[in-house]
Parts: sequence; C-alpha cells; structure tokens
Amino acid sequence: MQLTLGIPALLFPAISLTMLAYNARYLAIAALIRQLHKQFEETSAQPLKQQINQLRTRLGIIKNMQASAIVSFLLAAVTMFLIYVEMNVWANAIFGISLVFLMISLILSLLEVQLSTKALGIQLENMEK
Repeated sequence: MQLTLGIPALLFPAISLTMLAYNARYLAIAALIRQLHKQFEETSAQPLKQQINQLRTRLGIIKNMQASAIVSFLLAAVTMFLIYVEMNVWANAIFGISLVFLMISLILSLLEVQLSTKALGIQLENMEK
C-alpha cells in the first residue's frame, strides 16, 4: 500500500475529537470527585469510599487514554513529515505504531466506560436501600 499525506491526515480530526471526549469525561469525573469530597467530609460513609476507589481507578485509565491518544496524534504528525521528506519505509512503520496507540486508547476508553457503568450501579444500589 502506498501511504500518502492524506491517510495520516485523516487521523487528525478523529484523534482531536477523541481527545475532546476524553477531556469531557475527565472534567465530569473531577466535578464528581469534588462533590463526593464534600459529602465524604460530612458523613464518611462506606458507599462513598467505594465510589472514591472507582473514581481513582477511572482517573488513571483516563490519564492513560489521553496519553495514548496524544502519542497517536504525535506519531501521525511524524508520519506526515516522513512522507514529506520521502522516507516511506519509516513513514509506514511510524504510522502503524500510531494506529496501535489509537487502538490502545480506544480499548482503555471501553474499560473506562465499563467502570463508569459499575459506578452508576453502586449509586443505584445506595438509592434502593
């Protein structure tokens, strides 16, 4: 397959939108943590401890999601430069690595969504009691 400038350039909007979505998830979790912190200081309830542990795990996953997406974005830019300077073998290799980092980011996103659903289940259990 002949790699042209257009192929890695197609990743730019996709990765940018993915990073925006990840940032929105981070900001939502940060707001929730601040809210739970106030509740925890007042009550020190066990369900809040469970939620805090879940949020800590989710923050770590989101950090790794964002890092993987950034590396993918950077490698796509490096690929475009390598195509520009006609280093096609290196461009193909770097582009492949860029796609791997994008896939890692998406897999981490799937894991985070699973944990998010589990955290909502904890909330629902608390309301049922």
